[in-house]
Amino acid sequence: MSDRPFIIIGAGPAGLMAAETIAASGRPVQIYDAMPSPARKLLIAGRGGLNITHSEPLDRFISRYGAARPLFDRLVRAFTPADLRAWCHGLGVETFVGSSGRVFPNSFKASTLLRAWLKRLEGQGVRLFTRHRWTGWDADGALTFDSPAGPVRVSDAAATLLALGGASWPRLGSDGGWTSILKERGVPLAPFRPSNSGFDIAWTPGFLERAEGQPLKRIAVSFAGRTVPGELVVTRSGLEGGALYALSAPLREAIDREGQALLHLDLKPDMNWAQVQNRLARVPPADSLPNRLRKALSLSPPMAPLVREFAGDADLNRSTVLAGLVKALPVTVTGMRGLDRAISSAGGIKLAALDEKLMLGDLPGVFACGEMLDWEAPTGGYLLQGCYASGRAAARGALAWTGA
Repeated sequence: MSDRPFIIIGAGPAGLMAAETIAASGRPVQIYDAMPSPARKLLIAGRGGLNITHSEPLDRFISRYGAARPLFDRLVRAFTPADLRAWCHGLGVETFVGSSGRVFPNSFKASTLLRAWLKRLEGQGVRLFTRHRWTGWDADGALTFDSPAGPVRVSDAAATLLALGGASWPRLGSDGGWTSILKERGVPLAPFRPSNSGFDIAWTPGFLERAEGQPLKRIAVSFAGRTVPGELVVTRSGLEGGALYALSAPLREAIDREGQALLHLDLKPDMNWAQVQNRLARVPPADSLPNRLRKALSLSPPMAPLVREFAGDADLNRSTVLAGLVKALPVTVTGMRGLDRAISSAGGIKLAALDEKLMLGDLPGVFACGEMLDWEAPTGGYLLQGCYASGRAAARGALAWTGA
């Protein structure tokens, strides 16, 4: 068996999973990362509670990958959410399913999982080189890096696995800087676009005074024939939250085509229109709108100014009209927050550039995984599951390619 190391570039979830998978086979692994420490985006994203995967049925889970479903159907079935939870258990990190179906470590902390993971990798003999920014290949085909000690050259790789991330949160290392290197090599790339990001709304000043920073809880968002339950938050520039993130792709495409998109908010999804109208009819129309919504429907304070913001000339004293707005409030979004504010990104290496082993067809021995591939998924555990599964698949592909 060759003692040449497998080189992994990028120490996020996909890269670390690839490293563990290869090291478990007994092959030497070296990881190179541009940042001072590994998995910085994972740590920040998990600061308020690390959502590692989701517990929903597998077929529905896989549907969340949209246009990339054919690839992720294969990858996720080979490393399922149940497998991921078992893997966490093996690290000594127990998990639980929250009320929303999302899966979290018992500690909620990303740092707990990462410490255990790095300890395992160290025990496997994996070597980690931080502050090493990949600069491409030299004329002899060796990998090149910039480091604090100067240029570094690695010429004896058994295979190279790229796990450099997308282009969101550039301050944490996912800056998309690798695109120029691969473009020079003829690798087909799709332009980066924000995903899982907030959307812009032209609020009136009066509305912001009353509602900025307020949560909109237990609502549902509908667009393009799909309805997503969840929560949103009113921001100075618009709305953010998981219910919108799940609709990122169709909303972004509609805005690109038409300059705006019309979605609808259901402020009381646990009741139908008739039930809402009946409740509203019991409250005197002389009451203020906030009181009517609170007494009839137990809606929180931000809901009344939100309804007024989009009611136009509607007669809010009529229970039938108000019920219609409560069940389908029309909201126009005019833009999407940029990559610097997005949780993740779409774009990157086009999936057609990869073979079944996740190897780049024009670069034998070079594999790619994680967010640098052109796919997207909503928050809720789907992003991390996709990164873990693709990292594992690329590692297994590299092992097979080398005959290990």
